[in-house]
Amino acid sequence: MALTNKQLKHLKALGHHLNAVVQVGNKGVTEAVLAKTSEELDNHELIKLKVGQGTGSSKEVAAALAEGCTAEVVQVLGRTLLLYRRRAEDPEIVLP
Repeated sequence: MALTNKQLKHLKALGHHLNAVVQVGNKGVTEAVLAKTSEELDNHELIKLKVGQGTGSSKEVAAALAEGCTAEVVQVLGRTLLLYRRRAEDPEIVLP
């Protein structure tokens, strides 16, 4: 599901005040990181992640996480990522 510019803008505004719930360490995108990211997306729909030094490009990490969790990359800002995945049942975020 490709997000429109209006939807991305809305999600960025919602994600601005979030705290990071997942941190990607030196080992990069591991199965444990994917599992934790998927679990947090199930709980919150929109999550903020931090990418550690020496992990590689933040855009590459975001793409790997999005593909592994079937999520959408909302924003990559420095070493901070914002991912979104709509909940199948009882979605909390209503997109414009």
